[in-house]
Amino acid sequence: MSALRGKRVLVVEDEPIVAMHLEDMLEDLGCEVAGSYARLEEATAAAAVGEFDLAILDVNLGGAESFPVAEVLSTRGVPFVFATGYGGRETPFPQAHTVAKPYRQEDLERALISSVAR
Repeated sequence: MSALRGKRVLVVEDEPIVAMHLEDMLEDLGCEVAGSYARLEEATAAAAVGEFDLAILDVNLGGAESFPVAEVLSTRGVPFVFATGYGGRETPFPQAHTVAKPYRQEDLERALISSVAR
């Protein structure tokens, strides 16, 4: 049984096709998608009040960085993973894992399990 089974996940991704693919992968891992947001303002608001166990944040949301969402999650003690298509990008959140896009399910699973275990 996966350590991710039943975990509620917030998805922050601005590309609809990528978001759908990610949501399918999360469901395959036994997770429940607690919400999916493409815009920074909506994602930040959801991060402040939503009920989820962890989050996946696309670093670049239409030219804006998702760091305000990460800040809210960090304050609430909710683990998160960054996703980027731009290679090994540095973030101001050294505790967060980063996964490369396009997603590989093994990499995603490993990063999520490590994040939950912290």
